[in-house]
Amino acid sequence: MIEILTDSCSDLSAALLKQFHIRQIPFVVTIGEDSYLDGKTITTPGLFKKVEASGALPKTAAPSPADFATFFNTPNEIIYIGISNQLSAGHQVATKTAESLDPARIHVIDSHNLSTGIALSVLTACDLRDQGCTAQEIIDSVESFKERVYTTFVIDKLDYLYKGGRCSAMEHVVGSILNIHPVIAVDAQAGTMDVKEKISGSRKKALNSMLQDFENHLPDIDLKRVFVTHTGCDADADFIKSRLLDITPIEQVYITTAGCTIASHAGPDTIGILYALKSQHSAG
Repeated sequence: MIEILTDSCSDLSAALLKQFHIRQIPFVVTIGEDSYLDGKTITTPGLFKKVEASGALPKTAAPSPADFATFFNTPNEIIYIGISNQLSAGHQVATKTAESLDPARIHVIDSHNLSTGIALSVLTACDLRDQGCTAQEIIDSVESFKERVYTTFVIDKLDYLYKGGRCSAMEHVVGSILNIHPVIAVDAQAGTMDVKEKISGSRKKALNSMLQDFENHLPDIDLKRVFVTHTGCDADADFIKSRLLDITPIEQVYITTAGCTIASHAGPDTIGILYALKSQHSAG
């Protein structure tokens, strides 16, 4: 039996974890002196309430080697797909733990992504597992697939990026004055992320920019599944899903709420559209 595993940064809903028989390991979120397990002992709405009450920005950490050792303690063959090595120490810890336990049984894949950009690779692995593919066939396919994942999201406010050291004080001040909404994109070949666009004006303008970008890529998009992932803006998520389905028929549009690890860096009212391009195209 082959098990597909991931981490809480994948932002898969409880329903999808159950449907596809996926286990995930929680990252650690610390606010002030208190630490929590992402999705187990704290949820995203609770995270934002604690940040507002304390004024302290959350910090995140990968699971420990001991946590991974417990997580990997199963007789089954394992394929673990986690957050990009360029964005977290999680991949490195998982790899070293797998090597120390049973590298022939435990396979670790760097998703080169974050949030449901990871989930797209995870669900692809599940599809292949359910089709009866071998572990090596799944690994080879996911390694090819992951570079086709297209991840963009709109940051509503620069506060969390600024407090987390991801933008300068001047950028924060100017962005606040001009009401700038950065659009962040992941380079799925390098596993890094950068500002794709800075949109000034209304939030709706920023959302429409993402939708226009989707439409521009439409001939190249794999329409099997698309994720709309957000940090607590349900109405915007419903709006984007509706517009996506107006643009083109999509087999599955999943709306998921980002977990605490992603939300700790993105802040409230962040929302993204995540999908895969067809096999002959790569993202980034």
